[in-house]
Amino acid sequence: MNEQIKNALGGVMIVVAVVATYAAASYVASYAKSVDPSSFRSFSVSGDGKSVGVPDVAQFTFSVITEGGKDIGKLQQENTQKVNAINAFAKEQGIDDKDIRTQSYNIDPRYQYFSCPTSGGACPPAEIVGYTINQSVQVKVRDFTKIGVLLSGIVQKGANSVSQLTFAIDDPTGVQNDARAEAIVKARQKAEGLAMAGGFRLGKLLSIEESSSVPPYPYPVYERALGVGGGGVAPSIEPGSQEVSVSVTLRYEMR
Repeated sequence: MNEQIKNALGGVMIVVAVVATYAAASYVASYAKSVDPSSFRSFSVSGDGKSVGVPDVAQFTFSVITEGGKDIGKLQQENTQKVNAINAFAKEQGIDDKDIRTQSYNIDPRYQYFSCPTSGGACPPAEIVGYTINQSVQVKVRDFTKIGVLLSGIVQKGANSVSQLTFAIDDPTGVQNDARAEAIVKARQKAEGLAMAGGFRLGKLLSIEESSSVPPYPYPVYERALGVGGGGVAPSIEPGSQEVSVSVTLRYEMR
């Protein structure tokens, strides 16, 4: 009788050990999958979405360049006066302080170079004969009806050049959301089609990656269009529309 009990207990222990081993293996496999999604049999699909929005902000850069002798203080004063006058004019046209930003301020020496003797001998070193100050300011415009007046007036107030006029959507979140939704729908449809053609079922979504593009819309600015030196008519500029693109890559489990 004792031998039968021992045999029965031994059998029970073997069954318990097998069940425990299987449960542990299942737990490890499930945990590994939850920690490392790459352990799934998976595949990836991509989709592109586009949405069109109307730019609501424009920005451009103007530069004031002042050349002169060695008196840097005098050059700085002259350059600053012109920039301040332009900034004051921009504010009169409704531009906020936060939308006027100094982009760069450079002081560069101007050299006079001498011809070296052809017969040999010492070559005179270059000599600094003056300095050039170049100050660039970026202006952001929210009222497009003021762009033409601003561009013409800034040059008339002393700016040497105006460039890099671009249009953009100040907060592209809404347009990006529309483009993203379209991209995800296209990617999902592609995944469902591949699953049907490949004879497997579409599992859960393992990962999603996204890249988006909101390029600023450039508008060429030419000095002759601004009426430099002639008080010409302010140019009429239209912002048009802007396309926002979003690309997504979805990775699904294969079942």
